[in-house]
Amino acid sequence: MARQLLLCEYQAVLSTISVDMQGYPFGSVVPFSLDRQGQPVILISDIAQHTKNIIADSRVSIICLEQAADDQQAAGRVTLLADAEKIPASDADTIWRYYSFFPHSRDYHKTHGFDFYRLKPRNIRFIGGFGRIHWLQPGDFLLGNPFSLEDEKRIIEHMNADHAVAIRHYCDMHGIALAGDALPAMVGVDAEGFHVKSGMALHRITFPEPVVDTGSVRKVLVEMARART
Repeated sequence: MARQLLLCEYQAVLSTISVDMQGYPFGSVVPFSLDRQGQPVILISDIAQHTKNIIADSRVSIICLEQAADDQQAAGRVTLLADAEKIPASDADTIWRYYSFFPHSRDYHKTHGFDFYRLKPRNIRFIGGFGRIHWLQPGDFLLGNPFSLEDEKRIIEHMNADHAVAIRHYCDMHGIALAGDALPAMVGVDAEGFHVKSGMALHRITFPEPVVDTGSVRKVLVEMARART
């Protein structure tokens, strides 16, 4: 449940330790994607206050809230206490995945210096509503993506090129409101589901059961395409 909440949300409140006001937490909002190991990845400007804070002290936390909930006090939320680690430009896999979710961010580098950071969880706090409170260890929380970069690209490109109508059907079946007449596009796939993008909005669709390889994802996508309400 905690992992699904993280997979369904695309922005979080990032808390860093302030340089200017020593000892005080500094909160900011950041979009994020997940890397191949399921760890959050953020893209931040070198002139931003939170970046300066991270350079001075890499200890951070992020909190994701169940945005669609009517009562935020009763909604699910997950907090990751983590170490922020700068991602080298050679990590094409992680960078490609972030740009797939947020393609407009490619233009950020034209105005300021931006760097990718991986948030490596040390501990996780999950609240699933009143009375459902748990501390989780990274080994229990993280789930690696079973697909390589090449596998994921191939699945996405095939689905968007040859099965755009099926993707629209998946969205209809899950009550996802789409932007205008443009067909939604698949932007990421992992063991437990996939993400589609419609306009600027990202949406999560969960598989009926987890997949482990390209054969099993093909099978479940076909079954989902044939499903009717």
